[in-house]
Amino acid sequence: MASKKSPPAPSSAAPSPKLPAETHQTAVEGQPHLTTNQGLPISDNQNSLKAGVRGPVLLEDFILREKITHFDHERIPERIVHARGSGAHGFFQPYEPAADITEAGFLQDPKKKTEVFVRFSTVAGGAGSVDLPRDVRGFSVKFYTEQGNYDLVGNNMPVFFIQDAIKFPDVIHAVKMEPDRGFPQAASAHATFWDFISLTPESMHMIMWAMSDRAIPRSLRMIEGFGVHTFRFITAEGVSRFVKFHWRPTIGSAAVVWDEAVKISGADPDFHRRDLWEAINRGDFPEWELGVQVIEESQVAELDFDLLDPTKLIPEEIIPIRMLGKMVLNRNPDNHFAETEQVAFCPSHIVPGIGFSDDPLLQGRLLSYLDTQLSRLGGPNFHQIPVNAPRCPFSNNQRDGLRQMQVPKGRVAYEPSQISPPEAPRECPVHGFRTLPEAETGEKLRKRSETFADHYSQARLFYRSMTEPEQTHIASALAFELAKVEVIDIRNRMLGHLGNIDEGLQQTVADALGMPLANAMAIQPAVAPRDLDRSPSLSLIGKDPHTLKGRKAGIFITDGADAELLAALQAAFKKEKAAVELIAPKIGGATTSDGVLVAVDHALSGGPSVFFDTVAILASEDAMADLAREAAAVNWVRDAFGHLKVIGYSLEAAPLLDVAGVEPDEGTILLEGAKGVKAFINTARGGRRWEREPTLRSIG
Repeated sequence: MASKKSPPAPSSAAPSPKLPAETHQTAVEGQPHLTTNQGLPISDNQNSLKAGVRGPVLLEDFILREKITHFDHERIPERIVHARGSGAHGFFQPYEPAADITEAGFLQDPKKKTEVFVRFSTVAGGAGSVDLPRDVRGFSVKFYTEQGNYDLVGNNMPVFFIQDAIKFPDVIHAVKMEPDRGFPQAASAHATFWDFISLTPESMHMIMWAMSDRAIPRSLRMIEGFGVHTFRFITAEGVSRFVKFHWRPTIGSAAVVWDEAVKISGADPDFHRRDLWEAINRGDFPEWELGVQVIEESQVAELDFDLLDPTKLIPEEIIPIRMLGKMVLNRNPDNHFAETEQVAFCPSHIVPGIGFSDDPLLQGRLLSYLDTQLSRLGGPNFHQIPVNAPRCPFSNNQRDGLRQMQVPKGRVAYEPSQISPPEAPRECPVHGFRTLPEAETGEKLRKRSETFADHYSQARLFYRSMTEPEQTHIASALAFELAKVEVIDIRNRMLGHLGNIDEGLQQTVADALGMPLANAMAIQPAVAPRDLDRSPSLSLIGKDPHTLKGRKAGIFITDGADAELLAALQAAFKKEKAAVELIAPKIGGATTSDGVLVAVDHALSGGPSVFFDTVAILASEDAMADLAREAAAVNWVRDAFGHLKVIGYSLEAAPLLDVAGVEPDEGTILLEGAKGVKAFINTARGGRRWEREPTLRSIG
């Protein structure tokens, strides 16, 4: 039986870990005290009550329960966070038995498909907000296994803003609309968010992720997913190992650029939802591989951070990912409300072979999610809603309650019972869920473990693992967001934090803001940041698969466009397994050179180039005179070039590129015959032309 290991010893070279004084903000004489709803003064609003600094959170913590419970019930019926979601049905199939690491049944039989429902979501905005704010994306999967439902509730980023669930209401309140004015919606670029972040050093790693391209994904089909926390896998023999969950899209990950995100949000607020729906409808089923990083008990002390800290990750270069199987989404919901809105995910929904760690953020989520569903879905019977109902038989002695849809029979609703019928449910010591026995000792206290105190090393690791364009995007995002913060002290405090992450980043952001670096606040780290080995696997651009599969091409055609060239392009994109949509000046279509009226998907005004990953322009000489004076056509080309896309164009369309101010480069391809089409496809396969970006825009 696995036993709990001691936490890794803090480095003797590190100073005694103490959080910066401003994070505590304790009351002074005359100031009101922070209290519970019953008026009890609170001595520590930063840490849950645990059994030892690395032990589990105690149910006794009534302050945590009151705070989380009140937070969970603030909105009815819309989700407080992750309100805007998109869902799909599908299946999961393992590659091979995983009995050596877990007894979980759905991971054993390569011939067995387990039904799943997946919900992707934004975090900060309401249900009516747009799909492409700068935000974290929820990535939650409900497995309908033969042993009961298993919910893997995660995000598209592997770390989080906070280390303890008692701070979750605070970070969400900070990022939500400011309560006095009701804005901004679905945006972190405002004072209350950065006020909280600048006073919370543990958020610095997550901020690097949130300011990176990960926060503005090209498609939900192209996001990675993470379980965030450390979980346990447990074998049938009772051997336990720690695991970190990963979802990897088989077509690779991609993002948009910020200017593109802004314009997409105006042109199509439902861009991600529409993209997912249409891909499934056309049979381009999204796929992800499920993998785990497996951490042996003996390895825990060797890590240079605490495995229970949800603001930390394990680089793949240290512990590789073992791929367990593939998930395919092949069916859209029949009803958005009944399924996508009513689906209820709870991290506490597990199956034999999977267990929890003592991560204090995870421990709080085990309470919070169930409490939220009780509020949102009208009581304890939300598991009877079809999208939430197990596909295996379930039976117990629970009765009645709001929205009870079943009709339990018989006189006995308890056990043990002598008079219950033989078919009545009984506990099953052999096949039932067994909690891993762990020895827990420690004082009751509210204290953060000293092993959680390094807030900057992994933030530095992430930033320095990015390619140059990605580093530029992080700096630009920080400059944009902080420029929206009217409180100068908050900006200067954040500049101080950035100096602990990377001095070059600090200087770049200060210059973009036009703020003297000398005014940046000095932030004394609790633990001096270290230079860790770079992790190339963290970079999206660095692992770009260079493919057109799953991407979308836009071909802009006019009357008189070359019909043979259009057919050749469509065939080439089909061969690459890319979707193609046609755009014309008017939705009625365009008559090509062979006299055929071609139906199109968009009018020029409704099909901007921001919708596509690569574009082509097929025009006639007669059409050019009007197009060159048409702002929508000029902007269509200008945006495509400015968003670093590969552009193919017929010779007749060249004047439009000139009017748009496009300076031809290796990403602008003249479509002359089969050779031109081949060159265009080969170049488009490589993705955005990042070398173009420095010539087009500056930071700030």
